[in-house]
Amino acid sequence: MRISSWNVNSVRARLENILDYLKKEKPEILMLQEIKAQEINFPKESFEKIGYKNYVFGQKSYNGVAFLSKVDISNVNTKFINDPLGQARIICGSISLKEKEILLINIYVPNGNPIESEKYNYKKKWLNLFTNKIAEILNKNKNIIISGDFNIIPEEIDVYDYKRYENDALYKIEIRKKFRELINLGLTDVYRYFFKDKIEYTFWDYFAGSWQKNYGMRIDHFLASNNVLRDIKSIKINKTPRGKLKPSDHTPIEINIT
Repeated sequence: MRISSWNVNSVRARLENILDYLKKEKPEILMLQEIKAQEINFPKESFEKIGYKNYVFGQKSYNGVAFLSKVDISNVNTKFINDPLGQARIICGSISLKEKEILLINIYVPNGNPIESEKYNYKKKWLNLFTNKIAEILNKNKNIIISGDFNIIPEEIDVYDYKRYENDALYKIEIRKKFRELINLGLTDVYRYFFKDKIEYTFWDYFAGSWQKNYGMRIDHFLASNNVLRDIKSIKINKTPRGKLKPSDHTPIEINIT
């Protein structure tokens, strides 16, 4: 089974690129972030025509997460945490794989910039709520995959020039510590599990030729619990969609799991 994750930066603006990706790569599940659409405006029929069910938690103009899936996703939940601002940032649900029931958690973490604003405090509160909830869930369910746009640069090698981001909400030390707290609950950064020192990115800004210069950062991640990690055979950052016309500033990440 292939599971992909992609911050599409507006599902309607990127619809043709998403459809092209689904037809070419054929993931069983695609987790979307930053869909920027309410469920009523989500282009469900376009995805249904090519065999994908839609599970949507949307919001007008901002945020929003969704699953596109060829397989059934049960127990879909959009109330995973009590978001202090009530934003559409998490959708989760369960899939069956062999004899395991795996909880998929699709997240869009707040950006948090500028750090002098309430947006940064919101990011910290959100991450604390999320980490506490994951700790609670792991006591009951050892089969978890978390993916999405974390808006966190974990290490120096995950950004083209880490010194430029030392006071940025994506790289500040206290934010990276929160990522480490999540890992320490019993999760693994799947990309780093397979590629200890490889430098690859999932996001390139639209400005200043960042894509052409490879001025990027790795802020989209798959985290897996140990029970699930042993079943993941590979992970790939698929850069092809970022080079298309009218692309998202993020590109998909993909795992293959058996």
